[in-house]
Amino acid sequence: MNAKPTPLSGFPELLPAQRFVEQQVIDSLRRTFELHGFAGIETRAVEPLDQLLRKGDTSKEVYVLRRLQADDTTSDAGLGLHFDLTVPFARYVLENAGKLEFPFRRFQIQKAWRGERPQDGRYREFTQADIDIVGRDALPFHHDVEIARVMIDALKAFDFLPAFRLQVNNRKLIQGFYTGLGATDLDEVMRVVDKLDKLPVEAVRKLLVDEVGLDDSQADLCLRLATIQATDDSFVEQVRALGVSHPLLDEGLEELAALVRGCAPLVSDTVTVVADLSIARGLDYYTGTVFETRLVGSESLGSICSGGRYDALASDGRTTYPGVGISLGVSRVLVPLFNKGVLGADRSVPSAVLVALADEESRSASDEIADALRARGIPCEVAASPQKFGKQIRYAERRGIPYVWFTGPEGGHEVKDIRTGEQVTADPAAWTPPTEDLRPQVTKEKQQ
Repeated sequence: MNAKPTPLSGFPELLPAQRFVEQQVIDSLRRTFELHGFAGIETRAVEPLDQLLRKGDTSKEVYVLRRLQADDTTSDAGLGLHFDLTVPFARYVLENAGKLEFPFRRFQIQKAWRGERPQDGRYREFTQADIDIVGRDALPFHHDVEIARVMIDALKAFDFLPAFRLQVNNRKLIQGFYTGLGATDLDEVMRVVDKLDKLPVEAVRKLLVDEVGLDDSQADLCLRLATIQATDDSFVEQVRALGVSHPLLDEGLEELAALVRGCAPLVSDTVTVVADLSIARGLDYYTGTVFETRLVGSESLGSICSGGRYDALASDGRTTYPGVGISLGVSRVLVPLFNKGVLGADRSVPSAVLVALADEESRSASDEIADALRARGIPCEVAASPQKFGKQIRYAERRGIPYVWFTGPEGGHEVKDIRTGEQVTADPAAWTPPTEDLRPQVTKEKQQ
């Protein structure tokens, strides 16, 4: 390749130190999910277009897969890359239902693709981490509370994150409220009200009247409902005070209050759980609880972690598989922090030790030392060439390798901590660095 490569916007590629941080985050998520009994799976990257497009307004976002020489009659025609992990998971449950135990608890950390306009925190290729609990024909509501608690646990493990706010609502609540008002096109009302975080209140009111067909009093009540927020179950009385009644509204209020109370023990100075009655979520497969999560001070990123309850996403005509899940945008959280230079690792390679090379004739002896260190779990590498020891030390410094191993002409061994200058006698079969030096460490700078 002779031409200078052109970067592709929206397809982030990480440097080695950044990739290490991403892997640490993924490992931490996996540990948390497994502690709560979730099993890991991976689904294929492609799904039939009719499956990808059957729920929600996603047609403009799907990347279509097509072989260069293929025509529309080939077996792989009509395939698209999945834009999230929920739709392929629903298909996976249907295909494997006879082999799964229900309720089925799964986590999935995988790439997804979405053809939207790239911007900070939004990419065309990105990594997501999902957890879901799926039942057969029925799924008790307490799993909605459990999903929220698990994701809070997962996010609390990341000390590089600022405080975060989990915003929760319930579609039964808002659908029951709109029905009690006399609105007929509930999906349109939700779609418009969901624009409150992007448009001024007056612009949303105008859309409710002009496009949805509500009268002024109905539009005002919809907007008053959407302004209600509470960190406890006091929102119930605030909704009641609006004077609207409907059985579905009652059910939604009861579930949302139970969710807020269930998450209350996890609230801290960095974790807020708030009932926010403006939250609706854009995809129409949600039927009850809905979640959105925002970083305090970085609200411009939008929701970094979202999801909800879906009672009819997966069905084979005889059996329905209701579920509840939540998805964390791993790339959405990490890439902006990388781009700002506030998150990284203290070295760009896993090596904790550089085994110095006196001359080419001693390479096999240096390899033996490296093998002895690796056998005890110490990442290391042998110097690429037998330069002066000062140059080999500077090479280790540039890469962030903390220790350099020297072998003397009489066969004795010494290891030098190049950060402090301390050099001690060492045995390759016994010496071990401090635990914090065995692997790169995540580093963070104060955000500007």
